[in-house]
Amino acid sequence: MSDPYRWISKSLSTLHQANWYRQVQAIEGKCGPVVAIDGQSMVNLASNDYLGLAGDQRLVEAAIAATKTYGTGATGSRLLSGHRALHSELEAAIAHLKNTEDAIVFSSGYLANIGTISALVNSRDLILTDEYNHSSLKNGASLSGAKVVTYSHCNLDDLANKLAEHRTSYRRCLLLSDGVFGMDGDVCPLPEILHLAEQFDAMVMIDEAHSAGVLGKTGAGCAEHFGYYHQPIVQMGTLSKAFASLGGYVAGSRELIDFLRNRAPSWIYTTGLSPADTAAALSAIAVLKQEPQRLTQLHQNTHYLKQQLDQLLLDLADTPDNTQSQSLKRLPSDSAIVCLQVKDAATVLRLSEQLKRQGVFISAVRPPTVPISRLRMSVMATHTTSHLDQCITALSQTLGSDVGVQTLEFRRCSKS
Repeated sequence: MSDPYRWISKSLSTLHQANWYRQVQAIEGKCGPVVAIDGQSMVNLASNDYLGLAGDQRLVEAAIAATKTYGTGATGSRLLSGHRALHSELEAAIAHLKNTEDAIVFSSGYLANIGTISALVNSRDLILTDEYNHSSLKNGASLSGAKVVTYSHCNLDDLANKLAEHRTSYRRCLLLSDGVFGMDGDVCPLPEILHLAEQFDAMVMIDEAHSAGVLGKTGAGCAEHFGYYHQPIVQMGTLSKAFASLGGYVAGSRELIDFLRNRAPSWIYTTGLSPADTAAALSAIAVLKQEPQRLTQLHQNTHYLKQQLDQLLLDLADTPDNTQSQSLKRLPSDSAIVCLQVKDAATVLRLSEQLKRQGVFISAVRPPTVPISRLRMSVMATHTTSHLDQCITALSQTLGSDVGVQTLEFRRCSKS
């Protein structure tokens, strides 16, 4: 008999040959700026725990207390099975942080995106999406049935031209963009996107997964960062990164949220967030308000790492007979994500493994996730200067060895 699954083995082999194959690795103990992998202690720059709260005892105790009070699960759809007061408290806390009228919490960020997009538009409508948007935005756009047009990354001229070409043929229009692009670290040009939206009678939805808890005076994200507090933006975000829990949300006008409760299928037909996750996220938002210095420290740490990395790249470039370093490039970033572009997937995998042997855990990001391979570093508020110096020292030795340099001296920039 023929095997209808035989194509899977061939596909896996192709992934291996292209250096696109991936597998999980176990992290021992709590999350934090230092973790253990296979018994080895490593500086952790592979986490999205930007505020350093995933191992915070206050969040742990809040999750335990909620579990003892309410049990382990929400047991069903919130509309069908009811919900706990904790869910409403979390939504109110998110709305207060985001300075919006209301918010709705989904069981994951992916569900928040696909459910919201499919509720807002359908086959009679138009979506324009940044080419570097997260997979959940792209899949949500596809599932909605709307006409989907992709514009070049943060290219406002391209966006304007495509709006002019397509907008009049459709009933509604939705502009989709990440707030901070998670594999690059750059911030979307929100003011200009909003201006185009006003010109072309379009809605705007931004994914704040990597900007909430990172950008803005109080950590509210892109709208606060740019000073657009009261614009009618659909602000989606996650609770699994800076807020150290699980789940996604949408914040916006009271009417928008009421509409999503009635029309977003991935909220209506999905079990609600667990009491433990809900309580942990509530606690994280409270800690952010109580300890604004975490944001300050996160920004200082990010600035310091960028300074040191830029100096290292300059020193590498000045090394005699060094041509391979020309492929190394730090990507522009205004967030807590710092990426070092390298020439190919094989190189980024080798560099990542070499860094691990030196006690530094950095993600190797490859196609098809990104068009060009890179080492992706996520900075945390709880990193110390010593942690970041250890990262730079390991990068110096690893990159120096990779381009044929035995010893590489680089200057230390003072922390500002």
